[in-house]
Amino acid sequence: MSLRTLPLLFINLGGEMLYILDQRLRAQSIPSDKAKKVMNDIVSTMFNKKFMEELFKPQELYSKKALRTVFDRLAHASIMRLNQASMDKLYDLMTMAFKYQVLLCPRPKDLILVTFNHMDAVKDFVRDSPSILNQVDETFKQLIELYSCLPVGEFQLIRQTLLVFFQDLHIRVSIFLKDKVQNSNGRFVLPVTGPVPCGTHVPGLIRMFNYNGEEVKQRKFQTVGNYTSALAEGSLNLFGDRIIKLGTNMYSVSRQVETHMKGTMKSSSVCAKENMEPNPLAKEELNLLARLMGGLDVKKSAGNESGFRLNLFGTDEEEDQAATIRPPEFSEGVVNIQAIKDQQQQEELVRIMGEFYVQEQQPKHDCSKGDDLLAMMDNL
Repeated sequence: MSLRTLPLLFINLGGEMLYILDQRLRAQSIPSDKAKKVMNDIVSTMFNKKFMEELFKPQELYSKKALRTVFDRLAHASIMRLNQASMDKLYDLMTMAFKYQVLLCPRPKDLILVTFNHMDAVKDFVRDSPSILNQVDETFKQLIELYSCLPVGEFQLIRQTLLVFFQDLHIRVSIFLKDKVQNSNGRFVLPVTGPVPCGTHVPGLIRMFNYNGEEVKQRKFQTVGNYTSALAEGSLNLFGDRIIKLGTNMYSVSRQVETHMKGTMKSSSVCAKENMEPNPLAKEELNLLARLMGGLDVKKSAGNESGFRLNLFGTDEEEDQAATIRPPEFSEGVVNIQAIKDQQQQEELVRIMGEFYVQEQQPKHDCSKGDDLLAMMDNL
């Protein structure tokens, strides 16, 4: 697993979230001033300096539930509100879109170009707000500095880490189904046509060399796909042509987008069950959330600013229906953490508890944020 995956996962999912919210704000004819405030507040919160500092620290990916919690809070960083069914749909669309992009990347290194496409679009959303634009540019520079010089093997490891994170998600999305890039079972169709990755040749020719490295023979063979020559290398600078189109806004043309849960309900339930099982990284996840959400500077609306509800479905009836078919596991608001699994862990816990009794008069500020959160859960 790569320790450099989290920033790419968060920024690309955040970019997809902004694409979807922008499309729904326009579809529901939300006044331009309110729509602009929502986009500015979310981008400002998303690229908060303290938040980015925590995000860019080398660390393993955490569970889907931990990341989902961060995006739940991020989506409500302004005057806009989403009910649970709309938030579920928003997150489903975000994750499936980025999964598609990861699968179709010609080379693992092109993941950074996909990220830059999202960053370019985010900059366009806040082009009229210089201070927020500066926040985005600072993160852009961090991405260039960190990822532009990584070896190919590290990008391959990042891609594998992302695919492991997405492997159980097979939610059908109407845009993908209509474009015939997704099957009815929720799995994506990988193309066997188009340009080959940059730095490679079109398949169909075998060249044979002698011991001196001289070409002595060629043999052609018929390929199944219709491949073309590689495109130019995309720009890794702050400004430039990324060449690759993955990561651009597929909602720029108004299209009704739906997610279909029938046939994917099993996968969703499995994910929920996994989240309810004891997690050996529970404390670390809580510490991550404490640090990340501490950096999320959620702005409270002023008294004269009225909030509004955004619906990601065509009608309120569709939203209500989606809420009724939601797996019951998703409605649980309690995180179950099992601290004792076997006798060895029990003995270790007794030893640690003994140390706590010796030091119980120490000030509370010695405890970590994860400990505080665990204590709060024990009191629930």
